[in-house]
Amino acid sequence: MSGIVHLVGAGPGDPGLLTVRAVELIAAADVILYDRLIPPTALDGAREDAELVYVGKEGGGPQMPQEEIDRLLVSHASAGKRVVRLKGGDPFVFGRGGEEALVLREAGIAVEVVPGVTAGVAAPAYAGIPVTHRELASGVAFITGHEDPGKPGSAIDWRALAAFPGTLVFYMGVRALPRIAERLVAEGRPPEQPVAVIERGTLPGQRTVLATLADVAARAQADGVRAPAITLVGEVAGLRESLAWLESRPLFGRTVAVTRARAQASALAARLRDLGATVVEAPAIRVEPLDAELPSLDGFDLVCVTSPNGADLLLDRLPDARALAGITVAAIGPGTARALRARGVAADVVPARSVAEGLVEALADVPVRRALIVRAAEGRTVLGDALRERGAEVVDAVLYETVAEPLSDGAREAATGADYLLFASGSAVRFFAAAAGEDALRGPRVASIGPATSEELRALGVEPALEADPHTPDGLIAALLADAA
Repeated sequence: MSGIVHLVGAGPGDPGLLTVRAVELIAAADVILYDRLIPPTALDGAREDAELVYVGKEGGGPQMPQEEIDRLLVSHASAGKRVVRLKGGDPFVFGRGGEEALVLREAGIAVEVVPGVTAGVAAPAYAGIPVTHRELASGVAFITGHEDPGKPGSAIDWRALAAFPGTLVFYMGVRALPRIAERLVAEGRPPEQPVAVIERGTLPGQRTVLATLADVAARAQADGVRAPAITLVGEVAGLRESLAWLESRPLFGRTVAVTRARAQASALAARLRDLGATVVEAPAIRVEPLDAELPSLDGFDLVCVTSPNGADLLLDRLPDARALAGITVAAIGPGTARALRARGVAADVVPARSVAEGLVEALADVPVRRALIVRAAEGRTVLGDALRERGAEVVDAVLYETVAEPLSDGAREAATGADYLLFASGSAVRFFAAAAGEDALRGPRVASIGPATSEELRALGVEPALEADPHTPDGLIAALLADAA
């Protein structure tokens, strides 16, 4: 039985611009043939057993022939597999999607096309430039700046483009900028017309060079503009100074390395990106559940949960939230309280300071005879020691441990070169230093989530540049914003 090929547009680079349908198909695919210019996290949702095949092309570099890509598509689909052909931008806008679709149909293969956000619209939008405007441009034309070198002559009608009453958007035209500007001016486009060259549109490090047709080639060369870039010609380019929004974000231009475990890092990384930061995910730790039995809750009058991971693992072992009825539940901080609430448990005690000492203070007036502390294997003993001093019986439920997560060379290098290096636990400090070397802690400005984490840094001879207050991810972001202001 023949399979199917989904020609899927991955958008211009920002992972947030992947369509819901694209994410669904990536998760279901048996085989994914992917290009170079796709979002960096686009393949994260692929199945572990999916076959991932890189077929990207790069100007001037080694390339897989299009005939070989076509052969792979037909071969995998003919074997009954569900194939995703993942392309940057939109597959039918300068993506050779139409050519591949024809090859597949001729071979009797079923095809589905999933449009993507094209860079010709997205990159200008991220630069604060609308491609159309009621008073300035009633139309937009998309043009390739890199024609097939095998063609006997140019297929572009430069005279018609020069006369076009709207915005011109050139794809893949960085090296051709001198020729593009020269031909448009020669055919009558005003040399003083505004031009915007947008490098790495929607990606971290996006930048925009404003010029005119008369000097755009020289300006782009002087500023070292490199592919991928979009060139926009038209009066709407002049709106950038009024409408630029990306650069106004408080962390724009700053690179922040996050060392939390991958599951926890994603939410923090997303918030940092929303604030304009370029985020390097360099998880130094991984949470490993332990095969530990939870004691019966009969007789306990207090359950203390010391992390969101502990909250989830505790509730995974209970039939439902009602098992905690009648027991005082204490959460070490708002993040842990949120994790409990998401599973139907409202914490009775949440300290103002999200550290063990803060929880000890918050429990000072709470009667305790028998307490269960849900924690990690390497967790601090401050809370248990304080409750025992009060005469309480304390049982530790050690449900998980944090272990070292190997750092790739790329992640290590990127984290070392970041503006900020964020640590949300002492274990992350220890494991990052072991994986990257203690010298890696001395380049960026180091941010600590709280006193215990700061102690680990000082033990390595590093004084944190900033410490969160309150000692939560929210406090960490607030401290970062204040420092970067």
